[in-house]
Amino acid sequence: MASEKTEYFGKDLEAMSFANNYHRWIASELSSHLGKHVAEVGAGIGNFSDFLLGAGAERLSAFEPSVNMYPVLAEKFAQEPRVDTYHTFFEDESDRFADCFDAVAYVNVLEHIEDDGLALRHAHKTLRSQGHLLVFVPALKFLFSDLDRKVGHFRRYTKRELIDVVNSAGFDIESCRYFDVMGIIPWYIAFVLLGQTTSGTNVTLYDRLVVPVMRRVESVVKPPLGKNLLLVARKV
Repeated sequence: MASEKTEYFGKDLEAMSFANNYHRWIASELSSHLGKHVAEVGAGIGNFSDFLLGAGAERLSAFEPSVNMYPVLAEKFAQEPRVDTYHTFFEDESDRFADCFDAVAYVNVLEHIEDDGLALRHAHKTLRSQGHLLVFVPALKFLFSDLDRKVGHFRRYTKRELIDVVNSAGFDIESCRYFDVMGIIPWYIAFVLLGQTTSGTNVTLYDRLVVPVMRRVESVVKPPLGKNLLLVARKV
């Protein structure tokens, strides 16, 4: 079980529950790599869990150590037979779930883990042979802001850093690309220069007006930079 001291706060994280188009976009990029049984690390209150199920996961094991988020997660999926929820750190259960999963997903989670390399080695243990590691993280160091600190980010990644830490954990990289190029300037102005916070309103506006356009554009032209990185790797 998770420590009672493991507690996450912040309306900034809750605001992302309004980003349906954004979450759907991420899930669609991961869908062909999910397999049947997926582990979601740091599932929070289950905002992204629904999208993993919608993208094709037949069974989802959702891990969340936070004492304030886990009860919401557990209640949400109490009547969903495809989902098992665990109030624990995923890394603490790697022996129990060795060679168990077709995919392990870290969506906006790896940046919260101080020793990301150790976490990924635990993930490697839980994957079946040829299983996939799926990672979505914030990118570009110059975008690191007080908001990143507030929500518990240890870092924003460069592409090289993310590839290196995943390689070092024993994975072969299948793809690693920047994601959401249009988000760079709004993030820099709002959160780096002006020190603002997120809200359901501004997240919803970006999600409705910008994301559908950028999803179409980036499906054709892969951007040279982006607010985030999306990586797919394979256990061999």
